[in-house]
This record gives sequence, C-alpha cells and structure tokens, in this order.
Amino acid sequence: MIKANFASDKGITRKNNEDACLVMPQDQLYVVADGVGGNNSGEVASRAAVTCVAEYVRKHDFAKIEDEIDLAAAFEECVSEVNRSILSIASEFPGSRGMATTLVICYVRDDKAYFVNIGDSRAYIKRGSSLFQVTEDHSYVNTLLKLGVITPDEAKYHERGNVITRAVGAEEHVRPDFYQTDLEEDDVILLCTDGLYNEVTEDEMCELINTRPDMKTLALDLVEQANRAGGKDNITVVCLSNRREAADGQ
Repeated sequence: MIKANFASDKGITRKNNEDACLVMPQDQLYVVADGVGGNNSGEVASRAAVTCVAEYVRKHDFAKIEDEIDLAAAFEECVSEVNRSILSIASEFPGSRGMATTLVICYVRDDKAYFVNIGDSRAYIKRGSSLFQVTEDHSYVNTLLKLGVITPDEAKYHERGNVITRAVGAEEHVRPDFYQTDLEEDDVILLCTDGLYNEVTEDEMCELINTRPDMKTLALDLVEQANRAGGKDNITVVCLSNRREAADGQ
C-alpha cells in the first residue's frame, strides 16, 4: 500500500509561493506544479493546473483504462485540457497573460508507476542505495548538457538555469513526456520542484530518505534542508513510499 505525504514552502527569499501540489490517495494520483508569470499569475497557473488534472482524472475514470498506450494517450489529452484551461484564464484576465506552469504527475496502479511531465519539476525513485531521476528536464541548461556544450558542474551555476523550454500554458499546443516503471517493495518516489534539487544534492536526498521513518517527516525535512541551504525558491515535495511497514505520520 502506498503511503504519501507532502510539504510546500515559499522559501527564504520569495514573497509568495507559486508552487502547488495535489495528493489524491483514493485515486493514487499525485501532482506537483511550479508556476511562472508576473503579478502572482504563476500561483494562479499552478493551482489551476493541479485542480484541472484532478477533475479530468475523476471525470474520465482512469482506473478503467487498461491498455498502457491508451493510458498515455489519456494523460496527453489531460495535459492538453489543462493547457487550454490556463490559456483561457490568461486571455480572460489581462494580469495573468504570459502565465504558465511546470507539471509532473505520478499515477500508481497494480504495482506500476506512471509519470507525466512538462518543464523542470522532477520525479525521482529511490531504490536500494540509489536515487534515479525518472523525468527529463525541459530546460535550456539541460539542452546544453545533452549537446555537450556545458558540463554538469557548469550547469549548476549557469546564468540561465531557470529558463524552461516547455511549460503548460506557454503555447497553444503542448506535449508531455510519459514514463512508466514497475514498482518494487521499499521504493520511495519523490516529486519536487526545482526549489528542492537546486539546493539539496541527490546524495543528501538519499540520506534523508534512508533515515526518515515516514513520508510526513521526510517531506518536512526535505523542505527544511532546502531552506537551510539557501531557500532561494519555492520548495514543494510529494513523497510516496512502497514500504509495507511504513507509517504516513498522520
């Protein structure tokens, strides 16, 4: 049985929190979004995104979609619907024009995890002694990395490190990446915004996952660690455990 919890904080330097997250244990659906845009419209975009995902999944009863190709197509249409909703809000309210959001979704069913993402919010899996990044960042820096133009060390301090190349609401048509993996006992899934991984190394994430007894404690301590390291951005994490013996701390 999956145990889940979350934490979100505006960080040390930001005035408001433009991240949003969603935890729906009854549907085994978990979502993180990081909004961008002026006049607090990033906050509007991220919250609209997670709300729209929840409504779409409930309305279309994803539990009845058996074929994995059909499931991927359903999530692609879900993201398209979210995109249309954000574009509609932006066109209706001038102050929200230009708003957009990252989006990472985890859906768990029958010992499998399905991931959907746009932007640079991430999904990780902790398995054994290793932490694996499941999703790929849609960012300017990651594009340079893939081309071999910069090194991983240079990427950490690149002046355009916050520039994303794909986002929900940024253009008329968007297409998410879709991943799936079999879950193993004791796997821990971590969804997060860049406010976490820009401050906390993967080794530090591993250490926290290994030493925290439940997902509530883990989520809170990951956010605290990011703030101790500088807290230069909003920080949001959703933590899922496939540990049979784990408690959710609630």
